[in-house]
Amino acid sequence: MFNSYGNIFRLTSYGESHGKGIGGVIDGYPAGIRIDMDFIQSELNRRRPGQSRITTARNESDTVEFLSGIFEGRSTGAPIGFIVWNQNQQPLDYDKLRYVYRPSHADYVYQTKYGVRDYRGGGRSSARETIARVVGGALAKQALRQLGIRITAYTSQVGHIRLEEEYTAYDLSHIDDNPVRCPDPAKAAEMEEYIWKIKGEGDTIGGVVTCVVTGCPIGLGQPVFGKLQSALAAGMLSINAAKAFEYGNGFKGLKQKGSEQNDVFYNNNGHIETRSNYSGGIQGGISNGQDIYFRVAFKPVATVLMEQHTVNMDGKDTTLKARGRHDPCVLPRAVPIVEAMAAMTLLDFYLIDRMTQL
Repeated sequence: MFNSYGNIFRLTSYGESHGKGIGGVIDGYPAGIRIDMDFIQSELNRRRPGQSRITTARNESDTVEFLSGIFEGRSTGAPIGFIVWNQNQQPLDYDKLRYVYRPSHADYVYQTKYGVRDYRGGGRSSARETIARVVGGALAKQALRQLGIRITAYTSQVGHIRLEEEYTAYDLSHIDDNPVRCPDPAKAAEMEEYIWKIKGEGDTIGGVVTCVVTGCPIGLGQPVFGKLQSALAAGMLSINAAKAFEYGNGFKGLKQKGSEQNDVFYNNNGHIETRSNYSGGIQGGISNGQDIYFRVAFKPVATVLMEQHTVNMDGKDTTLKARGRHDPCVLPRAVPIVEAMAAMTLLDFYLIDRMTQL
């Protein structure tokens, strides 16, 4: 049950990093949606490895194959099954890790909890599992577009290098113009060089992805335990390496008084709106029609290509130096994953809202 995400729109994923493939089954997808296969593949291309000098060198085409639920270019309402075959796995890179626990990885807790683990790149705990999320998110985006809802994420910080302005100060249509996926060209170049430097040292670095949702209608989210921001937080914090979530003014708002941070209402030609959006588009756990914006912090990748102290399965001290192909920074490839989780969450909550309004 914990390999599934969502309530009405529900994605169940399967597969391991160095197994035969990664795939999923989507249930609850509305019937009759025109499916753009090229768009789905383009979303996977944004996530796939080997796309630039600052990502892992693993060479995978990540081509999706749909098995059910789509007929003559439209969704049928039946479960949508799909798979992406692994083509460039190198499990021997991990053979010497069979009996060793990698620092800050899931190795130890998996072994302790289940009594068995797939040591080939982390198996199920590998970020390669997020392929299924990106496919689910690409389908969700196509349904949301019919409602006028659009989702855009971008890299807003890498290490100490960060964008100083809010999202409204940038042209978000240029995010994919650079390999870092940052809307500020000068900052993007600085971030790229910094990641390249860190990679050359055999080390890794973290940062922040900012996400913006426009066109969201008023009313998504439920009181108390079904709050929209809670679901978004749960989705984002389920992504590998995600460490923190904040929406709206977040921690920055702690410096303001209530009178300064309150979003004051006014009548805009017959429509009630707010003069500011410190709430981040959500009030009382329910969307208020303004832009939803939030930030997700990602830690440095745990696999570093330098010698580290650890212990083996017998608890004896040892050292290891990781091999294999790894990202020095997850941010560029995390951008489409953040968008995907947001899209699946919003479509699910839209469908829940329709059901509760009947």
